[in-house]
Amino acid sequence: MEVDELRKKTSDELLEALSIELKEQFKLRIQKSSGEFNQTHLIKLSRRNVAKIKTVMTEKAGG
Repeated sequence: MEVDELRKKTSDELLEALSIELKEQFKLRIQKSSGEFNQTHLIKLSRRNVAKIKTVMTEKAGG
């Protein structure tokens, strides 16, 4: 997910994207804890995507 793509989205679309990403992050953490998950780099990517979305949301809110 690129920041340029996120900046083009509306606030509602950003909230939806954040919700989806947080759900995905939760699924990945559960899979990791159960031992059936070997691609731990996806957790890092998910965490960074959440941070990107929140940053863009803050930019839109603050100006």
